[in-house]
Amino acid sequence: MTALLGFSQTAADTKIWFNHPALNWNEALPVGNGRIGAMIFGGIERERLQLNEQSIWSGNRNDFVNPAAAKSLAKIRALLFSGHYKEAERLAQQTMMGDKKIHSSYQMLGDLVLEFPKQNDVHSYRRDLDLGTAVASVSYGVKDIYYRREVFSSAPDEAIVCRLTASKPASISFDLSIARPGNFQNVLYTDSEIEIYHKVQPEGVTFAAKIKLVVEGGAVEKVGTVLRVNDANSVTVVITAATNYFGVDPNIVTRNQQSVAQSKTFDELKARHVSDYQTYFNACRFSLDVPSRSSYPTDARLLALKDGLSDEKLFELYFNFGRYLLISSSRAGGLPANLQGLWADGLNPPWDADYHININIQMNYWPAEVTNLSSLHEPFLNYLTALNTDGKKTAKSMYGLPGSVAHFTSDAWHFTETYGHPQWAMWPMGLAWSVRHFWEHYQYAGDEKFLREKAYPVMKDAATFCASWLVKDPESKKLVSGPSISPENTIKTKQGEVATMVMGPTMDHMIIRDLFSNVIAASLVLKADENFRKQLQGKLALLTPTAIGDDGRIMEWSKIFEEPEPGHRHISHLYGLHPANQITSKDTALMKAARATIDYRLAHGGGHTGWSKAWIINFFARLLDGNAAHQNLTSLLEKSTLPNLFDNHPPFQIDGNFGATAGIAEMLLQSHGDEIVLLPALPTAWPTGSINGVCARGGFELNVSWKDGKLDFVEVLTKLGKRATLRYGSTTYLLDATTPGQQLYLDGMLKPSHK
Repeated sequence: MTALLGFSQTAADTKIWFNHPALNWNEALPVGNGRIGAMIFGGIERERLQLNEQSIWSGNRNDFVNPAAAKSLAKIRALLFSGHYKEAERLAQQTMMGDKKIHSSYQMLGDLVLEFPKQNDVHSYRRDLDLGTAVASVSYGVKDIYYRREVFSSAPDEAIVCRLTASKPASISFDLSIARPGNFQNVLYTDSEIEIYHKVQPEGVTFAAKIKLVVEGGAVEKVGTVLRVNDANSVTVVITAATNYFGVDPNIVTRNQQSVAQSKTFDELKARHVSDYQTYFNACRFSLDVPSRSSYPTDARLLALKDGLSDEKLFELYFNFGRYLLISSSRAGGLPANLQGLWADGLNPPWDADYHININIQMNYWPAEVTNLSSLHEPFLNYLTALNTDGKKTAKSMYGLPGSVAHFTSDAWHFTETYGHPQWAMWPMGLAWSVRHFWEHYQYAGDEKFLREKAYPVMKDAATFCASWLVKDPESKKLVSGPSISPENTIKTKQGEVATMVMGPTMDHMIIRDLFSNVIAASLVLKADENFRKQLQGKLALLTPTAIGDDGRIMEWSKIFEEPEPGHRHISHLYGLHPANQITSKDTALMKAARATIDYRLAHGGGHTGWSKAWIINFFARLLDGNAAHQNLTSLLEKSTLPNLFDNHPPFQIDGNFGATAGIAEMLLQSHGDEIVLLPALPTAWPTGSINGVCARGGFELNVSWKDGKLDFVEVLTKLGKRATLRYGSTTYLLDATTPGQQLYLDGMLKPSHK
């Protein structure tokens, strides 16, 4: 749908920029094509391009289920039911935690370094990332010569391209080299190329990379372990890389990629890259009619925000950056975005830059459907299909149960066993949560073939496990989950001990309720599995309900415990508010209790990590409190955002970027109930603006504009020809469009209007 609405958004408004080189990694600028990426530092005398390829992983496939797990399950449950929490925890540590002997981690490819002659009289420096084109650039003057570098990572041509130019001929000279911690095993330098072949040690993938210099004017030669460029008019550096992760020969792949890239001019490479990227980026745009401060460097704007200076256009930039990051780190056919998306430094990044499935990777994909990037959801959905294979083995060997299970984390090798400490590891709901993304994708895309062939089998396997996992609480006579935790929180027992595991964490029950409901709905769509559907309906009727404590908060566990960490970063027992839709405005008691739960957490220091704050933005959007959502969005940028706009856990974790992007969309449109709600949590700080290309469940795409705090105009495209109810405040309108591709135009009173 063509974006018809909106306010002027200049090229400057889509740029992150600095007036100095990056002082550290957290100031460098990211480019990526979903598979290979770089962090650009923009040094004057030393440029560093820190390179990544998404499948460079150490480790390997292995099974490490604790052989004592299945036999100890009943005893651990009995101990928990009888209140012996620490004893149960000790037994779980001994018998449930696996021995993961093979360490796996995402790793950098290496550092491409360009060393320039010493420069004096440098002026007019600027380093920026244009979110509108996905091109990073560095420019500066030295006396009367102006230098420029452009860097992008092209998806159509599978290459990172760096172009160096100068305003005067024969002005470009530098040494180029590549390095990696621990050194490469095989590096071959020729007069204009570097070829790398490396096996990750002690276990991991084999990867290859090829760097080609195309020099116009001047000369290039091999000098030891560098390529030296002298007096060139311009230089184009083309970088290709691949691994054997997907069963291909990386040497052959990188050489073929180089051959294709080198058959095109720089202008052709750039044009193809920009065209490909903009098909995604231009599909959804958020703009605010407020003063722009784009003439100030981005780091200066962040500092000014911390000092209390309003800068609403910065939130517009942040939203666009979040979508940019997903486009750049998640493309069809590849691996999903990890804890750091695509960009990680060194050989052992924080938490191995793995796939945490107790919220982090799910949060990465919250903006995929709603911000019109549905196809970029595919890597995560494919990953879950692969995860399910190991999950079925783990369910049987670890618990003696049918179906499929995964725990708190995994990696590129798709393990589903658990290891470590029960406080974070004794949680078998990772797959059960993750598969809601299958149902989400179906709700937006309406692809019944996808639902039948790809989504439903994995959803059913997860539900099969959960149906067998639930047991009756001897006291309440209701079904409960356990042994499990409320990630990654603790309780204080009556004996004054701090423990982790219980029978019946509220989050587990919310996840299982969500899973069973979605599987039931899917089976009805597919007209399949009637007996299994009835089994799940029976389980749902007996499942422990969400309870409100005497203090007015939603209970985090089925029993009341003292909380050692009242400001814990996870607010797991609000899963039913978001991302699920079990707590809605139709239930005022639960909505009030959810608000009390958030207020209590925040009053005790909660939301102190980037991703946690991002989740809270979504909570307040669902609570229809736009000003509170805006306050927490502001806090995220003030306290948990790095100079280059990366989210800060700390350290950098990309989930906060994605979660907050989804949160902004959630403030402006919601469709998680049986209606599409316009501007449900519009803050007073955004009186006039628009969002174009935002998507709703049921296959709808909308352009929405508002003026002076009120809805002004709506354009709706129904992709699937479905009916829906559109609501703004107390005004509703029945979308009676039954033809796929039909567009409707409504004014601020939700009445038909002319285009």
